[in-house]
Amino acid sequence: MKLGVFMVLFNERGFEESLDYIAEKGLKAVEIATGGHPGNVHCNPEELLADKSKLDAFKKAVDARGLTISALSCHGNPLHPQKALAQADHDSFYKSIELAQRLGVEVVNTFSGCPGDHEEAKYPNWPVAPWPNDYQEILKWQWEEKVIPYWKEAGKFAQDHGVKVGLELHGGFSVHSPATMLRLREATCEAIGANLDPSHMWWQGIDPVQAIRILGRAGAIHHFHAKDITIDQNNVNMHGLTDMQSYTLMQERAWNFRSVGYGHDLKVWSDMMSELRLQNYDYVVSIEHEDGLMSVDEGFGKAVRNLQQILIEEPAGEMWWV
Repeated sequence: MKLGVFMVLFNERGFEESLDYIAEKGLKAVEIATGGHPGNVHCNPEELLADKSKLDAFKKAVDARGLTISALSCHGNPLHPQKALAQADHDSFYKSIELAQRLGVEVVNTFSGCPGDHEEAKYPNWPVAPWPNDYQEILKWQWEEKVIPYWKEAGKFAQDHGVKVGLELHGGFSVHSPATMLRLREATCEAIGANLDPSHMWWQGIDPVQAIRILGRAGAIHHFHAKDITIDQNNVNMHGLTDMQSYTLMQERAWNFRSVGYGHDLKVWSDMMSELRLQNYDYVVSIEHEDGLMSVDEGFGKAVRNLQQILIEEPAGEMWWV
C-alpha cells in the first residue's frame, strides 16, 4: 500500500508548491479534487481536457516528484432534486472520468447522491427509519426510479473509459453503509465500489474493520480515506449519533472528526491496515484532514507520522516458515 493525501487540504497553496510539500513528507500519492463540494482549485477538468499542453504539464508536475494520482474526486449529488444542481455535479463527474482516462488514473471518487421524495421535490430526503411506512415507500421510489437507473448508466460510462468509481459511504446519501454499497453494485456493475472512510462508519455504529471485510470479500473497495473520529457518549445520550449540530460546536456534538490516532489508537488503525491487506487491497491510503482542533499542517503531519508506523507497504512474500 501507498500513503497519500487528499490535496483539498492545501487549496490555499499553489499546485506545485503543494506537491513539493507532500513529497517532502515522504508520501507517494495524491488524490486531487476536480469539482463538487471540494472544488477544482488544483485541477479543472474542462481546461485540461481542452488543452493537451496543460494536461501534459499537469501530469509532468506529479510524475517529476515521484508521486502518483490515486483518484480524482468530485464529491457532489448528481441525484439532487433541483435539476440544475444535479446537472452541474453530473457534468463534473463525467468530465472527471474523461480526465482520469486521459491521465491513466484508476479511480474517480464521489457520493452516490440522494434524491428527493417525489419528482417535484426541492431538497434531498434521506430516510433513516422503516416506519411509518411512508419512509419505506420513499426509499423504494428513490432506488427504483433514481438511484439504480442513474448508476447503471454512470457505471457503464466509467467502465467504458476504464475507470472505477469510488462512492464514499456517507450519511445523508443513498449509499452510506456496506449493505447499500453492495445493493447498488449488484444492481449495476463492478466498476461501482467504495471509497471507504472509517470515520463515517464509526458514527453510524459500524466497525470499520468489519466493513473492510464485508466489502473486501466482494472486491468492492476501490479507494480508502484515513480520517478518525471521537464519540462523546454524554453528548450521544443527548443528541444521538445522527447529531445535526454544526461541526463548529465541538464541545456539544456527539462526535467530531479527528486526525488519525486522535480518536482511535494505532492498534485499531493497524487492524484496519491488516484487514485491507487480508482482503487484497494494495492501493492507496489517502489522508483526509477535518480536525477542528488542529491546523492543517499539524493535523496532516501527525496523521502522516502515525500512519507511517503502521502502513503495510512491502509484498508479504512466501511463508518461509510453512
